[in-house]
Amino acid sequence: MSDTSAPLAMPIVQRALDAANAGNTEDFLDCFASDGAVDDWGRVFRGRHAIRGWSDREFIGVQVVLSPTGTERVGDTVTISAQVGGSGYTGPSHFAFTVSNERITLMRITS
Repeated sequence: MSDTSAPLAMPIVQRALDAANAGNTEDFLDCFASDGAVDDWGRVFRGRHAIRGWSDREFIGVQVVLSPTGTERVGDTVTISAQVGGSGYTGPSHFAFTVSNERITLMRITS
């Protein structure tokens, strides 16, 4: 993984990270395609309503703080390594963002 001091190659990914860290659910959701999805360790939440429910319970709703430690881009996917803080899950994680037409089609969370 590379250093995260440089801007990400995909501005929509940076926008999603910024929205999450700011606790701004609407801006976070606006980063996704209409049929976009979050895959949280194998649990898939597809569409704005499902992503909002997941986020309210397990992401922005628990004051998530993502502190990137590295990035890697392969094709249309940017993977962010991050230290996760907040009042939910805390610890290291990877967030793989697949992008199409300047919107996130999939955010996959893994270890």
